[in-house]
Amino acid sequence: MKFLSEKKAIGELEQIRAEFRSMIADFEQRAASCETCTTPGACCLDAHFVNVRVSRLEAKAIRNALSELPNELREKVERRIADTISIYKLDEVLDSSTATYACPLFEKGVGCLVHSTAKPLPCIAHACYSSPADLPPDEMLDVAEMKVERLNERVYASPQPLTLLPVAISGRSTKR
Repeated sequence: MKFLSEKKAIGELEQIRAEFRSMIADFEQRAASCETCTTPGACCLDAHFVNVRVSRLEAKAIRNALSELPNELREKVERRIADTISIYKLDEVLDSSTATYACPLFEKGVGCLVHSTAKPLPCIAHACYSSPADLPPDEMLDVAEMKVERLNERVYASPQPLTLLPVAISGRSTKR
């Protein structure tokens, strides 16, 4: 296996996200637009719904995007990340596939702070569809996530577990 630097892999990760965004675009035409939503961010802030897990490389890309924010906003987001972990006890979670939380990357009045730079694949796939028949097939996300998994292995020389987004971007680890 040919190994990659983290920096080069983040560039390849962006290509995977762009390709996935392109594939999802055909389905999004059947979904309600975020721009016309009467409850902006409700899906991102629904603590009973959000269960986004990311790999080590995706977490690094998100941290890079957050480092580009103005200091005051970045510090606010970092507090929100820590509060999210604490409130939902995410660093104590035994089964991350069932844990839920409000996303700390959503800024009211702005939207997703990493939307154009490091948005996770499950978030790209999400949209407000009126019918389950309009949803993109799960296999599309599975294929993209497998590409990210292989990319992680090429950077870190071993499989990287998916970790709840707030925990992953904080640098903490969960109990397994």
